[in-house]
Amino acid sequence: MASGLRVPAAIGDFLMLRVLAESNGTAISVSDEELLQGVREMSTGQGLFLCPEAGAVWAAAKTLHESGWLGADERIVLFNTGSGLKYNHLYPPGDLPQLDHTDPDCLDSLA
Repeated sequence: MASGLRVPAAIGDFLMLRVLAESNGTAISVSDEELLQGVREMSTGQGLFLCPEAGAVWAAAKTLHESGWLGADERIVLFNTGSGLKYNHLYPPGDLPQLDHTDPDCLDSLA
């Protein structure tokens, strides 16, 4: 589903693991449904059509926040490396918000 997450041999795996260890970081997994829900939430809340990989990042950040691992006052960076346009087959018609670009108030529906 999220082809960017299926990496048989990550080139910088040792670098990522070192950064996690040195920063007292963590890593978690999310389900396919959670990553798709992450894309839906970012589309609805921010107007961004993320790739599924970024949906996984959002879902993981939410899970870590809800568990208390990420505090409300912490600043984090979430990366989105692609567009959801490559994955539109994953979303049934009407599953994501439809914005009318001719309506000057169309972004009001996102908040």
